[in-house]
Amino acid sequence: MPRWLASSTLRTAKLTDGVIWVARPIREMSVSKPSVLVTRRMPSSVLSQLAETCEVDCHAETDALSHEALCQRLAGKHGLVCMFNDELDRTALVAAGAQLRVVATVAVGYDNIDVAAAAERGVVVTNTPDILTGATAELTWALILALTRRVGEGDRFVRAGRWEGWTFDSLLGTELRGKQLGIIGPGRIGRAVAAVAPAFGMRPVLSTRGHSLDPSTEIAGSEEEKWMPFDELLSTSAIVSVHVPLRESTRHLIGRRALIRMKRSAFLINTSRGGVVDDEALAWALDERLIAGAALDVFEHEPHVSPALIGRENVCLTPHLGSATRETRVAMAELAVRNVVEVLAGREAVTPVPLPARLLR
Repeated sequence: MPRWLASSTLRTAKLTDGVIWVARPIREMSVSKPSVLVTRRMPSSVLSQLAETCEVDCHAETDALSHEALCQRLAGKHGLVCMFNDELDRTALVAAGAQLRVVATVAVGYDNIDVAAAAERGVVVTNTPDILTGATAELTWALILALTRRVGEGDRFVRAGRWEGWTFDSLLGTELRGKQLGIIGPGRIGRAVAAVAPAFGMRPVLSTRGHSLDPSTEIAGSEEEKWMPFDELLSTSAIVSVHVPLRESTRHLIGRRALIRMKRSAFLINTSRGGVVDDEALAWALDERLIAGAALDVFEHEPHVSPALIGRENVCLTPHLGSATRETRVAMAELAVRNVVEVLAGREAVTPVPLPARLLR
């Protein structure tokens, strides 16, 4: 056990799935070290890296801090390691105080952070790009296969004791070979998903709708990639997989208008952000049989899931598992901690998020 873990500065240590998750320190913080709030429990190996140079206040419970509690705990801190569902608005930044220097989110998306307000206060905001690309792409394919081959239905069928033996036409699914996979948002994750498509005999096509990358640059990246206008992609793809960040321009990108344009035999996959898909519009489209089914790892009002989606056999639902592998989560936490340490040491952040355009003028 690391010396830091055995220190009397810790209140508790929990063992979960072979990983030690450490609760927050209980002694008074040393004035010689900057103080950092961590909003969720993390592996002890990661927290010990942070504790080498910082005093760590870790909220080690499974539930998220309320916004009020976040503001209270953040007061006086020099750094923050937060999650995608911690709302860091202007109110929280003001509550933190003028000494706050860095906010590191353990996620790729940072729509929960008021980046402009942070920049105005001299606070560096960082994220964890690249690391979760493979894990999220893997989950996307897991959802595609589970949905088209009715894996969830089959599992429930067996567990309910309804299976009485093999029959020729029981739970027939849909093959992928020879069909088109439409990728909306050709960033790192979207392209990783597209790269696997040929292994299943699928043709990947990409659209830049809702994505900030320059299409001409992307097209030059690979001769095998085929680009298609947004509406055409929707109307011609057997699978539509969404991989865009959540911004005002992408909120409800997949709403009634988009769903109407999809094929009746098509399936929708979302492993990006919940607000990109209008959950109520999706339920309506399924009611009207405008599409064949959907698989969602993210939801518009997490952790609440629309009751209109829960009871459907042609909908596969997972609890935001995109980056949920031990390897990926540890690597994400390590990068977030490294960003905090670098900034508080007066050095450049490793992966800073881009500043709003209006602040660059």
